[in-house]
Amino acid sequence: MKPSKIIALLVLAGGITSFFVWDLGQYVSLAYLKASQGRFAELYAQYPARVLLGYFLAYVAMTALSLPGAAVLTLAGGAVFGLLTGTVVVSFASTLGATLAMLAARTILRDSVEKRFGTRLAALHQGMERDGPFYLFTLRLIPVMPFFVLNLLMGLTRIRTSTYFWVSQLGMLAGTVVYVYAGTELAKVDSLRSVASPGLIGAFVLLGLFPLLARRLVAVAQRRKVYARWKAQRPRRFDRNLVVIGAGAGGLVSAYIAAAVKAQVTLVESHKMGGDCLNYGCVPSKALIRTAKLRHQMRHAERYGLSASGGTFDFRAMMARIQQVIAAIAPHDSVERYTGLGVDVVQGHARIVNPWTVEIALNDGGTRTLTTRSIVIAAGARPLVPPLPGLDSVDYVTSDTLWEDFARRDSLPGRIVVLGGGPIGCELSQAFARLGSEVRQVEMAPRILAREDEEVSAFARQALEADGVRVLTGHKALRCERTGDVQSLVLEHGGQELRLAFDVLICAVGREARLSGYGLEELGIPTGRTIETNEYLQCLYPNIYAAGDVAGPYQFTHTAAHQAWYAAVNALFGDLKLFKADYRVIPWATFIEPEVARVGLNEQEARAQGIACEVVRFGIDDLDRAIADSEALGFVKVLTVPGRDRILGVTIVGVHAGDLLAEYVLAMKHGLGLNRILGTIHTYPTLSEANKYAAGEWKRAHQPERLLRWVRRYHDWRRG
Repeated sequence: MKPSKIIALLVLAGGITSFFVWDLGQYVSLAYLKASQGRFAELYAQYPARVLLGYFLAYVAMTALSLPGAAVLTLAGGAVFGLLTGTVVVSFASTLGATLAMLAARTILRDSVEKRFGTRLAALHQGMERDGPFYLFTLRLIPVMPFFVLNLLMGLTRIRTSTYFWVSQLGMLAGTVVYVYAGTELAKVDSLRSVASPGLIGAFVLLGLFPLLARRLVAVAQRRKVYARWKAQRPRRFDRNLVVIGAGAGGLVSAYIAAAVKAQVTLVESHKMGGDCLNYGCVPSKALIRTAKLRHQMRHAERYGLSASGGTFDFRAMMARIQQVIAAIAPHDSVERYTGLGVDVVQGHARIVNPWTVEIALNDGGTRTLTTRSIVIAAGARPLVPPLPGLDSVDYVTSDTLWEDFARRDSLPGRIVVLGGGPIGCELSQAFARLGSEVRQVEMAPRILAREDEEVSAFARQALEADGVRVLTGHKALRCERTGDVQSLVLEHGGQELRLAFDVLICAVGREARLSGYGLEELGIPTGRTIETNEYLQCLYPNIYAAGDVAGPYQFTHTAAHQAWYAAVNALFGDLKLFKADYRVIPWATFIEPEVARVGLNEQEARAQGIACEVVRFGIDDLDRAIADSEALGFVKVLTVPGRDRILGVTIVGVHAGDLLAEYVLAMKHGLGLNRILGTIHTYPTLSEANKYAAGEWKRAHQPERLLRWVRRYHDWRRG
């Protein structure tokens, strides 16, 4: 250990130990301050320099050692020295003490903390890199965290000591003035009557209002800084209250809300209304899955006491049905519907020119420019195409292009390779295998559905393999090759190469947010995998919001709609109140058979986060309705707080798991425990009884054994 670190540790340990061993805390209390006020005033009158120096050193020591009592010392400064002198002394003493505390943390902790918790400090480092001194200034002006914690955290950064000193001096000055003034008023209290003096009441009002005023001032300062380069381009009047870019789930909900509250809103969509979910994702894939399930049931009709059928089908008719399903749902998201609701729907590509101006390249030619107070970006995501050598030389599709490609075919491809072991890859693999294709599913990770518990992944793999899918986990795709009419995917596994011949390769390795072409780069809006937003879904410019896949962290239609409410309401009413997006209870499902649905924590996440939990489980193979339907497969697994019925997370594997999950989503959202579910009547015989029986398993495991022994004795006594 370096000598400087040893010295710093000894000084800190000695100072803190002395404070508590000698009970010095009694001298930094309001009671002691009031009782000794007269004596301090006399000493200050006799020895002003000595008292000021002693007070200054005591204050520096308190803040440097991060000891409690700085607020009381500040009040004492006002009571003894008055407003001007007290402010000057406290300001410099607090800043010097804070700087010493920062340097001590830097000397003692920075290296070791960075090694262990570097990733958790990322937000702090990002703030310092992005805003530098201004970031520290805002934290000083509005103490979102205790100052002693801030001193320690800043010691972990690379901020210069001189910068830290003067920024802290300025940032704490306003709060120091308020506290010192409160001290001067407290010094005047000598009776119950003086408690109600205007000066003291004003001091308490200032103490209460200061954080709110400071937060407002910081927000104004941040806005001025962010918008400085665009100041000359800000219009005096606006054509719209809101412009929404993208007509997927997030954009449609944003526009709907704006129209519902009578705002002037324009919705811009360059392609198809309804976005990916309606046209390429949720809707067509579920229509495909339904057909595949029916054919599977027909081929296994003996399970239901019927004669099995080959389940032959017309491939073109099946693809036509999928388009009919899309067409039947499309009016819900159509231009006509939203125009009728009061939304100005524009077909074209939008580009943000400045924070208040959107330029639209119209699909039918020409441009249209709109000024707007706020913007919501809901541009969605596109399938991720892996950079595989030779990919462009073979017939490959993504989850977006699959539907149009297959609609042009006369028959189902005989050999399909699905690249990706996530939800989309699993759903498509099982569906096409059930329809009759030879399907091989390739996943580089050790298992499919890697975000789920291992037993869930194993259950899913078993189900896919039972339907004929050959699941190849731990296989890395190297390249694609075409030799004549033969197309192959070359894989690496265990140091060896192997080839999979295919007719069609489906790339289902994930989706990436659409971030280019909307003017984000020109405006300097930070992006990573998504647009960087705060808890209110605001990006760099507070009047520009993001919702859905472009905002993250989830890529679900229902979370896009959920975020859209916050984005739209904040965009329209944020000057009055901002609402933080709530991600506490987010459900999702993978629509293989049996379905996999989850909300909250699962076991592997609880272990990774060090969260203690109890696990209760009910097997759906014991459920009457599932047995009657010949679908007695799967389980309900609930994680609870140890010893309590509060739900931490639920995983359901089984038929209609996504529907069954809704009861747990409601319970978690509103703080209802398993006892409430157990006490709720569930219709017999239904699948929903699985939730009640899972709650019953928890209750059985937490029976009051001692009470039950006394109850048994009571019944024995009653029998004589």
